[in-house]
Amino acid sequence: MSTQLQQHNKREFKGEEEEEEEEEENHLLHSECETIPLSSPHTSPSEWEHGNREEEEEEEEKDTVYAAKDKVQIFDLESASGASVGSTAVPPFSWRKLWLFTGPGLLMSVAFLDPGNLEGDLQAGAIAGYSLLWLLMWSTFMGLVIQLLSARLGVATGRHLAELCREEYSNWARLVLWILAELALIAADIQEVIGSAIALKILSHGILPIWAGVIITAMDCFFFLFLENYGVRKLEGVFAVFIGTMGFSFAWMFFDTNPSEEELLMGLLIPRVNSKTLRQAVEIVGCVITPHNVFLHSALVQSRDIDIRNKGQVQEAINYYSIESSVALLVTLVINLFVITVFARVFYGTEQAKGIGLVNAGQYLQERYGGGLFPILYIWGIGLLAAGQSSTITGTYAGQFITEGFLNLNIKKWLRALITRSCAIVPTMICAIVFNTSEGSLDTMNEWLNVVQAIQIPFALIPLLTLVSKEEVMGTFRIGPIVERVAWSVAVLVILVYGYMLLDFFLDEVDGVLFGFLVFLGAAAWISFIIYLVQHSGAISSILVRSSYSKGFFSLAGN
Repeated sequence: MSTQLQQHNKREFKGEEEEEEEEEENHLLHSECETIPLSSPHTSPSEWEHGNREEEEEEEEKDTVYAAKDKVQIFDLESASGASVGSTAVPPFSWRKLWLFTGPGLLMSVAFLDPGNLEGDLQAGAIAGYSLLWLLMWSTFMGLVIQLLSARLGVATGRHLAELCREEYSNWARLVLWILAELALIAADIQEVIGSAIALKILSHGILPIWAGVIITAMDCFFFLFLENYGVRKLEGVFAVFIGTMGFSFAWMFFDTNPSEEELLMGLLIPRVNSKTLRQAVEIVGCVITPHNVFLHSALVQSRDIDIRNKGQVQEAINYYSIESSVALLVTLVINLFVITVFARVFYGTEQAKGIGLVNAGQYLQERYGGGLFPILYIWGIGLLAAGQSSTITGTYAGQFITEGFLNLNIKKWLRALITRSCAIVPTMICAIVFNTSEGSLDTMNEWLNVVQAIQIPFALIPLLTLVSKEEVMGTFRIGPIVERVAWSVAVLVILVYGYMLLDFFLDEVDGVLFGFLVFLGAAAWISFIIYLVQHSGAISSILVRSSYSKGFFSLAGN
């Protein structure tokens, strides 16, 4: 009897389970039917899937720096021919592809030629002569290492440095990084805009005051950014013209002043520095590596349509970007060398050497070389204007990427350009009015702006090296142990140089107990944040583990 009752209960329980399963299936079927648009009852499965894909692509574009329609198509023919997504094969070198990849490196290289750099160059030449050319060369090489890592990060992840920092760090650290990046960018932008304004004053024969040149430069920036609506290649072409103008102008000055070839070669090949030229040496290193450029390059490389799932495409893009960036920085090296040697030839050992700057450099050149068919004053003004205009545009670009990346903002291009330009133009106008009383006041302003950028440089380099060393971020494209050690060595050297610059500056400027106490608190906070970022990166533990592994390996090999 009990057995029959148990079987009966089992049948009832199974019946209840079957009824519940049927109800669930009907509910799921009903919910799926509701997802189909009522306006298209005859939509085929393929059309429905196509619509879903379009929605997914739209969502992806919201998170990308460049919309899919704005990107330069390079691998479209390979994709159409059925190239495998997971392919790791890298095709042979192609000049056509190199030409299509050429562009981001030009925009990146402009930061090596901005008015702040040119002022550092002319002061180094006037005070140290040819003796620091070797340092310019090696500083440019260090800058190339950093920029290649930035490009690698952008290509391999499909995202730029500011976006990845937003996800990597806690809220408070992310906020501090964003504020410091914005302050450093504003400081750089002030130098760039005022450099353009000085050039306009030179070319207008003093008719345009500096504040008017600031307004004109700000308006010009919007005009050139408008060119991007006609394609990113058009804007890159404009930058090629700017760099070509600088190269032509400063090459003209170089051959016109006829510097010593023997001293030039000695300056490049023989390292020399002494206590009198130490400050200029520090400024040369400091001018080459700028914080906002580290953020900028990782975003610019995304202007090419690269499928990050295709490892072969990613590696090929990294290869071409490495060539393009190297050539671009070689050009900047030559241009900076022209400027240093010109001012070394003309002003080294003269009374004017210590007082020379952007404001009076053209006039001093004119006094030494006179007029002629093409007065050297106006040649200098043209080169300075090209440097200022181009660097101002890239500064605006960098500001857009930094703001959007850290704050996760998705706004229209014209609006983000307006916001970024407004954040920089207001303090620039204030500085132009307040500090335009004398040449000395502009030099003082320039020193403080360099300090602001020096404070920021560790907080661009350390996050970059942290991310490119992580397999979770880079996958198979994370840097190897040798490159990692070289990169960290470069970063440590650059941070020490900037640290010395800050120490030297504040030792001269600190006057009073209160100001000294505030500087002490700021220095403690700066060092503490650097220590936090290094600990977060895990670089020290990683190097120690690899060192112990290497020692263990060699000890086993010896046994």
